[in-house]
Amino acid sequence: MTKNIANGLADLELPVERGCPFAPPAAYERLRERAPINKVRLTSGGEAWWVAGHEEARAVLADARFSSDKRKNGFPLFTLDAATLRQFRSQPPLMLGMDGAEHAAARRPVIGEFTVKRLAALRPRIQDIVDHFIDDMLATDQRPVDLVQALSLAVPSLVICELLGVPYADHDFFQSRTTMMVSRNSQEDRLRALGELRAFIDDLITRKESEPGDDLFGRLIARQRQEGALDHAGLVSLAFLLLTAGHETTANMISLGVVGLLTHPEQLTLITADPGRTPMAVEELLRYFTIADGVTSRVATEDVEIGGVSIKAGEGVVVSMLSANWDPAAFKDPAELDIERGARHHVAFGFGPHQCLGQNLARMELQIVFDTLFRRIPTLRLTAPVDDLPFKSDAVIYGVHELPVTW
Repeated sequence: MTKNIANGLADLELPVERGCPFAPPAAYERLRERAPINKVRLTSGGEAWWVAGHEEARAVLADARFSSDKRKNGFPLFTLDAATLRQFRSQPPLMLGMDGAEHAAARRPVIGEFTVKRLAALRPRIQDIVDHFIDDMLATDQRPVDLVQALSLAVPSLVICELLGVPYADHDFFQSRTTMMVSRNSQEDRLRALGELRAFIDDLITRKESEPGDDLFGRLIARQRQEGALDHAGLVSLAFLLLTAGHETTANMISLGVVGLLTHPEQLTLITADPGRTPMAVEELLRYFTIADGVTSRVATEDVEIGGVSIKAGEGVVVSMLSANWDPAAFKDPAELDIERGARHHVAFGFGPHQCLGQNLARMELQIVFDTLFRRIPTLRLTAPVDDLPFKSDAVIYGVHELPVTW
C-alpha cells in the first residue's frame, strides 16, 4: 500500500507539550494520519522533517546517511541562538553526537560493561539498594511520601554512582544540574548548569586518573594506559553522558510506571500475581510513556528517500519516538496500556547503532523496583488525582516533579 505523502509545511511547531498526562499531543495523531513524515517548523524559526510513523522512524535511525552530529549545518536544534551554537561547537561531541567509525570506536570499550551477563552480577546489589530505600519509606511516620525523592531518583542515582565510581555524596549536585539542563527554562540557566556539570566531571576524571578504582572508569583508564593512549577529553564526555542519562531517564520511568500501574489496577494485578510478567510490563510502560520524545534528531548527509519522501542533503530530521510508539500500524489500540501486548519492537530506547547503551540496566532497575515496591507495599496509593500531579511538561525528558503516595 502506498502511504500518503504530505506537501507543504504542516501546522505544527516543535517542541509541543503533552496536553494529557499520558497521551501524546493531539496534533501528533492528526499529523501522523496526514502523513508519516511531515515538514514542520521549529521554535527556533527553522524547519525540519518530522517523522511520526513507526516504520519510518526505524528506517531513519538505522540509516547511516543521517548524521547525529549537532555541529553540522542543518542539524535541527530547537534553539539556534549564537550561545547555543558556540557551546555545541566548542565542546567535544558526546557519543550520541558521533557517526560511523568514530561512534563505533567510542562505544566499543564500554559496551561490554552493559551486557545482560555483566549486569546480572549487579542484580543482588541493585536489589539491596531498592530494599534499603523502601525500608526508609516504611520507617517514616510522615506521609504522604514523595516517591520521586524517596525511591525513583534515589535508586538509579546510587546505582549509576557505584557503577561509574562517582561519590554518592555528590548526587544532589549532579541531579540538580541535570534537572536544569533538561528543563525548558532560560537558555542561560541551562548553559550554566552544563558548564558546572562538565567542570565537576572533568575534576572527577582527573582524580580517577590519579587513583583509578574498581569501577567502569577505573577499568577504562587502566585499559587506555596499557594501550598508551589516555584520552582525558573522551573520558569526560563519556562520563557526562553516562552520569546524566544513567539516572534521569530511569528515575522518570520509575515514577511514571508507578502512576501507570496504580491507575490501571487490572494491569498491576497481573504482575503482582505473576512477576514473570513484569519484564513485558516494563516494555509496555516504556512504549506507553516514551519519556524521551523529540530528542532523536538527525541531519541528512546526502539525498535520501524515506517513506516516499525525498529528504535533501543538509535538511534536518526530528524522529518523534512518542508518535512512533503510538502508531496504530505497529501497535493495535496504542492508547490502551496492555502489559501483555508484547511491545519489544518499541523505539523508546531508539533504534539502530545509537540505541541506548544502558537499556539493559534500565530494564533491570525497573523490573526490580516494580516487583519489590508492590510486593512490600501492596496498599500503595496516590494521594492526589492524576490530573493534579506536577507532570514535567517543561522538560525535554518527560516525568513528574513530585509523586505523593501513602499506604
